[in-house]
Parts: sequence; structure tokens; C-alpha cells
Amino acid sequence: MSIDWRAAFAQGLPYDAYLQAHGTEAHRERWRRVYERVALTDAQKELLRGFVRQMNVLVLAGAWCGDCANQCPILKRFAEESPRIDLRFIDQETNPELTEALRINGGRRVPVVVFLSEDFFECARYGDRVLAFYRQMARDQLGPACPAGVVPPGDDLLRAATSEWLAEFERVHLMLRLSPRLRERHGD
Repeated sequence: MSIDWRAAFAQGLPYDAYLQAHGTEAHRERWRRVYERVALTDAQKELLRGFVRQMNVLVLAGAWCGDCANQCPILKRFAEESPRIDLRFIDQETNPELTEALRINGGRRVPVVVFLSEDFFECARYGDRVLAFYRQMARDQLGPACPAGVVPPGDDLLRAATSEWLAEFERVHLMLRLSPRLRERHGD
């Protein structure tokens, strides 16, 4: 299935508008609790502020999903630090075609992050959890496949997840920065 990423991105909502449109007060509170605890280091902020290529980031999410509540606030912090990151959210429940196209391991998983170039070429997909969350799940051997997000991640886990998400953002930014097509376009 070919996806018109420009059109999909145009349907996406900014973080707060997405939560207002698709989340309950309880969902917004879960996301807010994690957001307030996401702390970027000075080095992480400097890295994000150094991005020079526009990166359109589309997140297939569910406001109800614990994995989204525990990870999407990290992405919002990144977008706040870098004017080159345009972050948008699309709801899994209201976009069945996109949800179907973005299945992971045969399942409807969220969040799924699609990294797009400035001209809406797909660069990468990443989701549904970073390695730190999978490791924690393996250690705990508890809970449903998609936790409710009632208990936010501990500080160490949140720091690890932030670092892992940032590594993927940096990888895609470097892909864009080193792209011969984009270097020719920008004369750099």
C-alpha cells in the first residue's frame, strides 16, 4: 500500500490538540505526569538545537495507550527544543487505513513514529517501544501487552527511553543531513 505521507501528515494534530481531541481528562493527566518528568540534559538539548534539516515526524498513537503516555511526552520535549522537528499525531482508532499500513509484527501497535523528510519522503519507522521498555517488561513479566499507563515509568527507565528515542531522531537527522539530494537542494 502506497501512503501519501504529505496528506497523512496534514491530517495530524499537534500534541496538545491531539490529546484534547482524542483523550479523556484521565488520559491527558497520564501524559502530563510523564511530560513533567522528562528532563533533557544540556548535551541532549544542544544536539536537538543543532539539527539543520526539517524533520516531519508523524506519530500513530492512542491517547488511551500506556506506551503512548510513557513515550510520546519525550517526543514533545524534543520538538520543543528543535524548531526543525514538526511533530504531529494521528489517532489509531480514527485512521484505520494508516493503522493497517503501520502494523508491527502483524499487530496494531502504538506508538508508531514515521520520520519524514521536508518533502515527505519516508525515512524511517520506529515503534512501539524502545528497547528500555522491552527490557523492563521482560524483567517484570507482568501486565497486559499494552499497559494502562497508570503508573509512569521510573526515572532510570524514563532517562533510558529518552536516550534511545533521541538516538533514533539523531540517526534520521544525520540521514537527512547527509542526503545527496537534500545537500544539493540546500547547497551544503
